[in-house]
Amino acid sequence: MRALEIAAAGMSAQQTRVEVISNNLANMSTTGYNARRAEFADLHYQQVARPGTINASDGTSLPTGVQLGLGVRTTAVSVMLSQGSLTQTGGDLDLAIEGDGYLEVTLPSGVSAYTRDGGLKLTGDGQVVTSDGYPVVPDITIPSDARSISINAEGEVYGYFDDQVQPQFLGQFTMAGFTNPKGLEAIGSNLFVETPASGPSLVGTPGEDGLGALRQGYLENSSVDPVREVSDLIAAQRGYELNSKVITAADQMLSSMVQVR
Repeated sequence: MRALEIAAAGMSAQQTRVEVISNNLANMSTTGYNARRAEFADLHYQQVARPGTINASDGTSLPTGVQLGLGVRTTAVSVMLSQGSLTQTGGDLDLAIEGDGYLEVTLPSGVSAYTRDGGLKLTGDGQVVTSDGYPVVPDITIPSDARSISINAEGEVYGYFDDQVQPQFLGQFTMAGFTNPKGLEAIGSNLFVETPASGPSLVGTPGEDGLGALRQGYLENSSVDPVREVSDLIAAQRGYELNSKVITAADQMLSSMVQVR
């Protein structure tokens, strides 16, 4: 009774799909979050009669054969790389990336990580860091006597001081791009690290070489579409129920077989 194992595999796949959808809905308000999608593929097939096999009785060739599928498996949970809408905040250190690319930060271990969360902060020494305290690469320090700062689309940072008419150049943000951004490994806290699948980071100036521009005073919203997620949730729930019906039908068939005398 292969139906039991096949339906169990189907229920497991739909459970994975529901878990991915629930994570998307939980991150509806996460800055710079991109929705995920579970992807599936069919399992191996039992070749009862291979296509093209010669029929021993009359010598004809089977045009299709008999191949029995053995279920489904999860192949990937991929990131849907789409631009989230921008929300104006007015914060001097709130940066939204309009286009492709990531800000680079340094983890306590010294490893580089990448993020699209541009809600930056200052330490007591004036260093620009993320909300979790990770310094942005390259290091940029804002003097304590700066009245305000300005960041243009190319990432150039200028400070305005009471005793100066012209703004002072303080540094420039860079951005990193990847050949395959979907190959990045998510480690939580809106951070990613590069992998062999993503390729090495390609650091450049915002707005150049295919990288997006920076928008000061804005933050990128999550790209999750609640309507689509709820629709997918309903479809996954129905798929789970249908697979459970198959298990019930297979159990009834086994029960009938056992009762045969």
